[in-house]
Amino acid sequence: MDVEQFARDGIESGAAKDTLIEALAERIIEIKKCDPGFAHDFAAAVVLEVENSSAMKGDLADFEPSGVSMGEFGVGSRGAGDFFAHRQFPRIIGSDSADVGVDEMDDAGVVSAGGKYIIATVDGMHSRLSDYPFLAGFHVTRATLRDVYVMGAKPVALISDIHVADDGDVAKIFEYTAGISVVSEMMDVPLVSGSTLRIGGDMVIGERLTGCVGAVGVADHLTARKSTVPGDVLLMSEGAGGGTIATAGIYSGYPEVVDRTINLSFLKACEALLKSDVLGEIHSMTDVTNGGLRGDVYEMAETAGCRIVIEEENLRSLIDQSVLEMLDELEIDYLGVSLDALLVVAPPSAAERIIETVAEAGVRMKEIGYVESGPAESKLLSSGKMHDFLPRFRESAYTPVKKVVDTSPGDFEDMKVKVSAAADRAIEKKMRVIELLNKN
Repeated sequence: MDVEQFARDGIESGAAKDTLIEALAERIIEIKKCDPGFAHDFAAAVVLEVENSSAMKGDLADFEPSGVSMGEFGVGSRGAGDFFAHRQFPRIIGSDSADVGVDEMDDAGVVSAGGKYIIATVDGMHSRLSDYPFLAGFHVTRATLRDVYVMGAKPVALISDIHVADDGDVAKIFEYTAGISVVSEMMDVPLVSGSTLRIGGDMVIGERLTGCVGAVGVADHLTARKSTVPGDVLLMSEGAGGGTIATAGIYSGYPEVVDRTINLSFLKACEALLKSDVLGEIHSMTDVTNGGLRGDVYEMAETAGCRIVIEEENLRSLIDQSVLEMLDELEIDYLGVSLDALLVVAPPSAAERIIETVAEAGVRMKEIGYVESGPAESKLLSSGKMHDFLPRFRESAYTPVKKVVDTSPGDFEDMKVKVSAAADRAIEKKMRVIELLNKN
């Protein structure tokens, strides 16, 4: 619970100060199981701080709300709303000297230094793994390393950030770090630094955990999405999912599926490719995560400016059988959920050698599609018929709660206008502050 927001909402609604303090104290006692005297003093201090903060005015403090909430727009839900929101970041950040920047919507960013490509990326842990910190650490580390590998880079360092709410047990930060360390040691990529904080400091009570893991890599040859060209074929490795599939298993009553996600197949496949001469012939790579194959192929087509066709024939055979059975039984679209499979784009002449190299690492891979000239779009060829292959507004609903909130937006186009306008205002503020700093 965010006690600061509770107080702020109460003040804005016109609640009497004493009434607000008592109401907040009751909530604090309910959650923290603490002494009533402490709860009252704490609540009074929170209300005082919120009152004092109201004096903070001006350009640096104020912003005009968009009128669209994160959940309503699907931000973080790996679908059309999320993709649109992320397209605003390049506008705010502006032009830079990156070799692969945020405008390319790739898995990681790239800059040149010392005659090498330096790759940097960060991934946030799955929000529903708060009560399973070891799994959270393991899966987010595997995810961030994937993002380095698919750029054709060798990971050289990991960094960690973990935030636990005020009432969370200290053991969570150790479990989370242990999960990171399993992947770190197995792949020989050192965890070199990090940060440990409480979510919201004193202002958030409860036990919620969140965090992220970043990675840095080095490469001589890039395999960014923009290198995809007509005539290429798409190859995909087998996948058993990661944090998303583990979450689906935990909260849908399929705990046995979680064990299937504990593997390093993807990373080992990438290691094999990096050590192989065939790496130089690979045009691009990505991991099947963002909104599933629907989202990743759509983003790849947009970035490369090509038409990509996915052939469904081989897809189901590349999904772990236990995972696929769960998805089918729960009526979860396997094409719209993160499978943590490796997607490789290369000329047909290199396809067999790529498949053989990955097989030597103990991982199956098959051809699943092709790239052709045409508009930047993605298609699905299924049972001899061509269908649009677009991301949904959100990724496939993979838990009971997600099935409840998985609704279409009231007016998506209107919300897009509001979100875009909010980005415009952020850009304007950025320029005002830059101008001020230049004057000083």
